[in-house]
Amino acid sequence: EFSFPVSVVKPKGSKKTPCVVHIAFRPDIPDKYYPAEEVLDLGLTVFTFCYKDVTTDDENFESGLAAMYDRSKWTWGKIGMWAFAAMRVCDMVHTFDYVDSENIAVMGHSRLGKTALLAGALDERFKYVISNNSGCSGAAISRDKEGERIKDICNRFGYWFCNNYKKYMDNEKDMPFDQHFLLSLVCPRYLYVSSAIEDTWADPFNEFITLKAVDSVYEMHGVAGFTSEDRFPKPGDVFSKGRVGYHLREGTHYVSRYDWLKFAEFILKGGSV
Repeated sequence: EFSFPVSVVKPKGSKKTPCVVHIAFRPDIPDKYYPAEEVLDLGLTVFTFCYKDVTTDDENFESGLAAMYDRSKWTWGKIGMWAFAAMRVCDMVHTFDYVDSENIAVMGHSRLGKTALLAGALDERFKYVISNNSGCSGAAISRDKEGERIKDICNRFGYWFCNNYKKYMDNEKDMPFDQHFLLSLVCPRYLYVSSAIEDTWADPFNEFITLKAVDSVYEMHGVAGFTSEDRFPKPGDVFSKGRVGYHLREGTHYVSRYDWLKFAEFILKGGSV
């Protein structure tokens, strides 16, 4: 058997609230990436777990959850395991009567933004899927990408993925998919991607292009998807009138208070589109 700790903060009162499954770098509440008091004041319950409590962020496949599975060229990497953990937290969320189980979000930043996308693609109980600065192998289209490419990420963090992913190092054109396939699996639910203008390693413009590609899938389902203007974004832009939201802010690679407030606004609309 295997278990890991989860922390929860909830607003006072008996009213059912929307909630966020927050995949975090640290267990601290609050944290520099998590303005807990402000999020609480907005009326969100947040369940937080530290990804390293699930399995270590390295090539050690004998730690935590990883020790329960063999590692082969076909099997999941660490991102899959962290996503699996987020889904198990979602199981737990459904046992609490103070949570509005129809309004559950999953959220992560960077490598954990990739994790949130995978969890949201696989588990339809997540109504809102939120990815911050996830870049390569996350929200950014891989073909013709600036900054980090599949070769870069596999050379440093190959253990995040199944070993077969390495076939596409310097070979993105031969992939039978790209990242918009993954993000499209969220449809017709709610998807939010955020970028930072100085985060060139993640490539905010390719993250934006991914959402333009995803929009056609929402259109096929007859719902409003990505309602952006027909241009590349500029810092300060927020496009969130449809079921696919996006913002581009000033700054570098981190999760800011501004990011959290935009995520909360998107969730608290409550599926009004």
